[in-house]
Amino acid sequence: MQHGFLVVDKQPGMTSHDVVSVARRSLETRKVGHSGTLDPMATGILVLGFNNGTRLLQYITDGDKDYRATIVLGSATVTDDSQGEVINSTDASHITDEQIKDEIAKMRGTILQRPSSVSAVKIDGERAYNRVRSGEDVVLPAREVTISSLEVPQIRRMGSAIEVDIHVTCSAGTFIRAIARDCGDGLGVGGHLNSLRRTRIAGFGLDQAITLDQLKSKDFETLDLADVARTTFVAREIAMDEKIELSFGRALAANPDGKIYAGIDSSNQLIALLQNVDGKAKPIAVFAAAN
Repeated sequence: MQHGFLVVDKQPGMTSHDVVSVARRSLETRKVGHSGTLDPMATGILVLGFNNGTRLLQYITDGDKDYRATIVLGSATVTDDSQGEVINSTDASHITDEQIKDEIAKMRGTILQRPSSVSAVKIDGERAYNRVRSGEDVVLPAREVTISSLEVPQIRRMGSAIEVDIHVTCSAGTFIRAIARDCGDGLGVGGHLNSLRRTRIAGFGLDQAITLDQLKSKDFETLDLADVARTTFVAREIAMDEKIELSFGRALAANPDGKIYAGIDSSNQLIALLQNVDGKAKPIAVFAAAN
């Protein structure tokens, strides 16, 4: 059985689950997962793990991400993006470029951000967006996120509205729609997200991505499990005797530090993920048995 990854450039109008469904047919396996939901309006990087690759997805999802997006100032929507009903409109033409950049600057660094009410965040086991669709008024609690880079390459004036292009590098859990909403709220004119493209997640970029047509036609090469592990963790070479120990779940001599290490053998096979516990490198996930 093959194990590994694919990087797909998602098209607009599709859910992340739609892409997973296509991948299941092309890869001929039900065991396919993705590295973080993209809204139907969004495009860009969706990392798919299949078979044992799904066991590494959580670590990729936890990585930082790059986005390119456009904010519209002058109207707020129920979904904080262009897909939702407009709940108020205001003439934003008096807002200066300097005011916009100053408001954006407030969101750089580690901040408390309130997720969009129609996000995939769960409340008592149910997705927030399902509660909103059923008519419930949902306000999610703010949580800490880190926006390490937030730049404004272009501002365009469209009558009473303003379009603001932003480039974002942020931690997992950051909502770009919330940046648009909070910028509009801070300026007193309302704001929502008009376009969103994810250009990187952890070590995966658009240069590795295939199109949906390539996915459907099986015109692709998958990424090897061990190669992905090398880009996600620090690699540790595993000898045959250590491989035998790990196959039984036994610990090895400690790693040099507290990071998670990828134990990889001389044939480039991912054997286990290792993390120090009580002075030993304990396998927290085992991928290969001793031959």
